[in-house]
Amino acid sequence: MNHTLILPILLPAVVGALLVMAARYDKVLARAFSLASAVLLLGVAIALFVIASDDSVRTYALGAWPAPFGIVLVLDRLAALMLLLNAVLGLGVLLYAVGGWDMRGKHFHPLFQFQLMGINGAFLTGDFFNLFVFFEILLIASYGLMVHGGGGLRVKAGVQYVVTNLVGSSVFLIAVGLIYSVTGTLNMADLALKVPQVPAGDQALLQTGAVLLLLVFAVKAALVPLHFWLPGTYANAPGPVAALFAIMTKVGAYSIIRMYVLAFGADAGEAAWLAAPWLLPASLVTLVLGMTGVLAARSLGQMASFAVIGSMGMLLATVSVFTQQAIGAALYYLVHSTFAAGALFLIADLVAERRGVQRDRFVLAPRFAQGGLITAMFFVAAIGVTGMPPLSGFIGKLLILDGVRDSAHAAWFWTLILSTSLIAIVGFSRGGSLVFWKSHALLPAPASGHRPAAAPFVAVGALLACLVALTVFAGPAHAWLEGAAVQLFAPAGYIEAVMGTLQEVR
Repeated sequence: MNHTLILPILLPAVVGALLVMAARYDKVLARAFSLASAVLLLGVAIALFVIASDDSVRTYALGAWPAPFGIVLVLDRLAALMLLLNAVLGLGVLLYAVGGWDMRGKHFHPLFQFQLMGINGAFLTGDFFNLFVFFEILLIASYGLMVHGGGGLRVKAGVQYVVTNLVGSSVFLIAVGLIYSVTGTLNMADLALKVPQVPAGDQALLQTGAVLLLLVFAVKAALVPLHFWLPGTYANAPGPVAALFAIMTKVGAYSIIRMYVLAFGADAGEAAWLAAPWLLPASLVTLVLGMTGVLAARSLGQMASFAVIGSMGMLLATVSVFTQQAIGAALYYLVHSTFAAGALFLIADLVAERRGVQRDRFVLAPRFAQGGLITAMFFVAAIGVTGMPPLSGFIGKLLILDGVRDSAHAAWFWTLILSTSLIAIVGFSRGGSLVFWKSHALLPAPASGHRPAAAPFVAVGALLACLVALTVFAGPAHAWLEGAAVQLFAPAGYIEAVMGTLQEVR
């Protein structure tokens, strides 16, 4: 048994507990522990990414209990990709936060570690009850991070966020109960074996549970009409927290891909591809609404929040085609959009910290310190988010357009993706011109005498460098991601790794 598989969960859990017990009042020690943990987590994620590249599916049975009776962690290409993505983003965000944000409230570093733990657990778990457990860990840690530093607007947005997700958690339990009542299992691999055997008389219960589960994942992914919580939450969250939240919507997307390809895919009988008819229209409307919100936004934070909604619409619309080519393109765009959104939220925070009472709102304000560098960073991030050449957003959209061309709804895809891209370009041009170009014509603000930390700029630069690397190595990256899609659509390997041979299971 390869014990490396449990480290992405165990490492942040242990470090988070140590921070609470031994370093809560020591700033230097807390930062040292937290950064060391993030670096080690990145090393573990890279190791697991390399291990998963041989196309084998590996499992870790907690307590040596065999599936489906015990808790099992599963590593395949998709899980390894998401772990690495979370580790890279987490380290970048933490590097930004130690520039001063982490000390504006209590317990930032323990909450940050527990957040990483919950996200990694959601990517590794092999049963959907423990997916619920890790969702709850995410909710608790993210609420603490959301209100970090205080403020009325932040607390109000945090309450809305928590209430929405608690309702989602209740629906999750109902969905789990319905599915368990007709299949007798919570293990994803075992569920893939049991779903085709569900008799016609129980199909209504099974499919109701599956649709409710899709509803829960749609809340996490901010799909219309369940997106309403995201703009206020992300726009009012502390900058580094909002940047980390860029991957939280991807947890919903990951769950949809995993569950509705593995358990409700081609071999699911009457429940085959159950999610597609619901997912496609909701995703396309989300795409349009998100990019329209970019045009109507009144601040950089709002604009970044609506860009996240729009990108999730594009991502999940591509996923709804449920073909290997479409999923491969969607995974490339998922990686790109996570880094682009994370960088954009951090840039918005850099601007807000330097413009005084105007913060990041789209109003004229005096020039601010490091304005040239921040303007250049915003320009690169905007190119990435809007999908303009030459960065990876452009490549991702080309892959998506190619991946959906054989779909019956290809005309809708092409029309909406191209038109919303134009809307996003106009929105970013409007916001950028007000905050950077026109404001630079005004006199500079008085110098504060405060020497800015270098770490936040390094963090933003690192995330933007990830976009450049994803562009330069687009060929190998897409080939690897296509391999992940192929593995997803061959679920026998996943099932056998978790359950043993099919003969033994039967």
